[in-house]
Amino acid sequence: MVITGLLPPQVAACESLEDHPEFVPHQAEAASLRSSAGGRRREFANGRYCAHRALELLGAPAASIPAGERGAPSWPRSVVGSITHCRGYTAAAVARRGEIVALGIDAEPHLPLDAEVLEFVAGLEERALVAELLVRRPEVRWDRLLFSAKESVYKAWFPATGLFLGFLQACVRFDPSAGTFRADVPDAVRAGARLPGGTRLPVRFTGRWRVSGDVLVTAVAVPATEAETTPAAGLAVPASPEGERE
Repeated sequence: MVITGLLPPQVAACESLEDHPEFVPHQAEAASLRSSAGGRRREFANGRYCAHRALELLGAPAASIPAGERGAPSWPRSVVGSITHCRGYTAAAVARRGEIVALGIDAEPHLPLDAEVLEFVAGLEERALVAELLVRRPEVRWDRLLFSAKESVYKAWFPATGLFLGFLQACVRFDPSAGTFRADVPDAVRAGARLPGGTRLPVRFTGRWRVSGDVLVTAVAVPATEAETTPAAGLAVPASPEGERE
């Protein structure tokens, strides 16, 4: 599995390279789907198929996973999780909340990212780094990988904090040899991002990435041991302009 090697052992994951027309989402899941378009319904069903299989692997009770705020999956209270899909690939990852406090995965086609999109999601230093890596290591689409890494960070951040995180509010750096990346979030942005119990997510997220054929995958998992115990004062975070970021 592509995704399993990117996640700690506390995380259970399922991935699929095909559609699952035989899978019927729970009634509450289907009712939460915001689009009736055939492609979106297929993606949704494939994602829920992987999510249910991942919950089974975790040993968690079977439960409906409807779409919640901004389309993010609404997991059982004792679980954190993330779903991703792109053409020809779907995956879901879950963990018990007492062991992992934030979890995000993202899959993207291994193709160039539109230059206008890169300018929108990346700061000047990040764009310079991507340009350098594309020359030095052209076998990897670092522009698309940067986008995916930020998506994984957002998917970990938003369910844990209930606050949005703009693309430019997380600064990503890659370690090409190790297949890892780090994403730094300014402390001022984190100030209002309290988890249950008053803990906070760390300043730096550590993630892993992998390219497999025509798909690249990124993943971020924050163990409970890395969450800070110092409560933070409230601070609003600007909303991301993105739509559904399941």
